[in-house]
Amino acid sequence: MPERILVVNPNSTASCTAGIAAALAGFAAPGLPRLEVLQLEGGPPAVVTWRDWFSVAEPLCRLAERESAAAYVIACVSDPGVDAVRTVTRAPVFGPLRSAIAAALARADRFGIIAFAAPSIQRQRRSLAAMGVESRVSGHIPLNLPMDTLTDPVAPREALFAAARRMVAEGAEAVVLGCAGMAGHRRAVEQACGVPVIEPCQAAAALAIQAVVAARDP
Repeated sequence: MPERILVVNPNSTASCTAGIAAALAGFAAPGLPRLEVLQLEGGPPAVVTWRDWFSVAEPLCRLAERESAAAYVIACVSDPGVDAVRTVTRAPVFGPLRSAIAAALARADRFGIIAFAAPSIQRQRRSLAAMGVESRVSGHIPLNLPMDTLTDPVAPREALFAAARRMVAEGAEAVVLGCAGMAGHRRAVEQACGVPVIEPCQAAAALAIQAVVAARDP
């Protein structure tokens, strides 16, 4: 199996895919697996509703069957299709939401999540419940902005800053960016709110790299 990690954006917004690739650029280094960022053909503009969430599972499975890799990251912070893809490959498959939650808990007692839109909060809460960490969440704040606005380098900044500062005021010691479209804003949000800000695709990629390197023959 080639030592590459496929990072798949299941939505069809090119600016979101570009933001994910930029956020992961610093993870390239000699001796580490290659991160290859792809966009799922025919995906929704954003994974907002449950229908969007379910619709990408089968295409993601077909992609994994067609494109072999040492590990996969499904680059959407609702973790769509993660469990389905695990049924068609023996390679590890990582969801950014669960990865980001693990990263936040490693750095803070309580954390908040800035959600993409209100409908995504229910899906994220189910993952939090499955992990048994609901009590560690200080709050959820949805931005309810279009994906094209969210991926703009300037347009969503004030809304992101306000949400992060509100979370810190409510007791969050870390903030999770709840959409891959927010990837390009991590550093600015962290500077604005003064606590660690977790970008989920970075968190998932870090776990994927660790898994691939650990599996090498000693």
